[in-house]
Amino acid sequence: MSSDTLAPVPPAQQPPERADAPRIVIVGAGPRGTGLLERLAANAPELYAGSGLDIHLVDPHPPGAGRIWREAQSPLLWMNSHAEDVTMFTDESVRMAGPVREGPTLHEWAALDGRTFADRRIQGRYLRWVYDRAVAELPPGVTVHHHTRRALRVSGPREGRQRVWLEGRSRPLLADLVVLALGHLDAELDTQQAELAAYARTHGLVHLPPDFTADSDLTALGPGEPVLVRGFGLAFVDLMVLLTEGRGGRYDGDAYLPSGREPVLYVGSRRGVPYHSKIGYDWTGDRPPLPRFFGPPEVEALLARPGGFDFRRDVWPLVEKELGFAHYHRLFTAHPERTAVAWSDFEERYAAAADDAEARALVAAAVPDPADRLDLTALDHPLDGVRYASHEEFQEGLRGYVEADLGRRHDPEHSADLAVFLGLLSVYGQLVRLGGIGTWWHGFFSYLASGPPGPRLRQMLALSRAGVLRFVGADMTVTAEDGVFRASSATVPGFSVEARALVEARLPEPTLGRAREGLLRELHADGAAETPDGLLRVDPDDGRILDAAGRPHPRRFALGPYTDGRTPGAFTRPHTGGPAFRQNDATARAALALLRDLARRTAA
Repeated sequence: MSSDTLAPVPPAQQPPERADAPRIVIVGAGPRGTGLLERLAANAPELYAGSGLDIHLVDPHPPGAGRIWREAQSPLLWMNSHAEDVTMFTDESVRMAGPVREGPTLHEWAALDGRTFADRRIQGRYLRWVYDRAVAELPPGVTVHHHTRRALRVSGPREGRQRVWLEGRSRPLLADLVVLALGHLDAELDTQQAELAAYARTHGLVHLPPDFTADSDLTALGPGEPVLVRGFGLAFVDLMVLLTEGRGGRYDGDAYLPSGREPVLYVGSRRGVPYHSKIGYDWTGDRPPLPRFFGPPEVEALLARPGGFDFRRDVWPLVEKELGFAHYHRLFTAHPERTAVAWSDFEERYAAAADDAEARALVAAAVPDPADRLDLTALDHPLDGVRYASHEEFQEGLRGYVEADLGRRHDPEHSADLAVFLGLLSVYGQLVRLGGIGTWWHGFFSYLASGPPGPRLRQMLALSRAGVLRFVGADMTVTAEDGVFRASSATVPGFSVEARALVEARLPEPTLGRAREGLLRELHADGAAETPDGLLRVDPDDGRILDAAGRPHPRRFALGPYTDGRTPGAFTRPHTGGPAFRQNDATARAALALLRDLARRTAA
């Protein structure tokens, strides 16, 4: 049951808040907080038989959608997944202790074609409906209160009630336990960004820092003016859309018809290429039997090492072998005409390969066409060693690269790519248990598995041909000198471009040290531990926040991208085991068990 922000509930169904009722405070009412609420509702009948419970949600944005998926944003901005690949509900594939509560995917709920890339406002409405359903399914006596404020800090003894201080309130919310379910957060600038921002202020330039693009003020980017853009991922795609269609341009087939209000975007990044297109066909046949080389036994062995583990030395070889297995299982079983040996022979020798060199030799002998071989290093560095004689030649070359990517990612003859995608999901589910793996993996996963819809890349090609979008190259460097920003790349030796505007097209790094949210900085000052990359350390079993000694806090939990338990993507594909569902369930059950035990001690 709910109060405050929802439609009125008949008095007989809405119990008043009781001063002595146990309390949970959940900071963050977006998708993660909503998912946790759904799991509390699912598990409460088994684990909590108390006479009352107050759940306080703290978020200045609408419950369900939160900040990122709120309805108040441009209808031009799409989701990055097919509507059939988005669900907020568990299914039989999720390995968890709690009960499965099935529900509709986005496309089922909204009556959309499953292959549609819905706009984010539709997703926001779906999330609000999920929230309302979760609230309605809470047992009698459980009340939800939504506070449209920001949480500033959490205080309180380890073994006692916590105090959650809210913006604009002189008295804290008291809580028996607190769960941080924050999403993407704003961050202070890093050293280089701060220097560029200071230079911009001094010289009358424009520097837009990392941000959620829908919240960025783009009015300073003038028509026809060159704009340097660092970042070629999903934040760039949003920027591209808002500065072209958002300014009155339109597409006519494969052509873009400018409005005359667009700036000219010069984009580059570490890789120098956009993220790979979403795959445009469905799976058929048997899936690769995953996990095979990187599953729970391997994770347990890594966690049991007395000296810990190193991601590159100890984890990456297992990941690489797992992804290779997924790739070649599909190639040999679905496209055997492109292989030189039987799958059973290849599988046996692949499993026995002692190192990467032996595996590569096996692949070279068994897979004649290099285009059918999986080379993760080459995928991660597509422009390494590639040089173009001129800027215009590179434009043509990168358009060819994008066209080839679109062709391959929409051709089921290359369905081994989809098998690698499934492998990436499986691997990420295992890595969540490890924690402390650094930030490189998430970027690599996003580049291969969470790229833009195919239509967005086709728009990118049209913008390039129209001269509105220009490619700079790999390892783009930006300097501030002579009163301008200047960008260059070794991909085109001797070329550089000057501009009076620079956009950092990426989300802020989710680190404790630079988080603009005082809540996280205060937690860190209060003893919460962070990884070397600045993520909040949590217990992989239930999300309890860890201190520097590795002790879990008995009453504080955290879920989300700023923790070392971060999960892939914003939403889960049906029937893929969703690690976020597993985490939500574990945290909900731990929270309910704690409240049950507190109630028993109080009664005694």
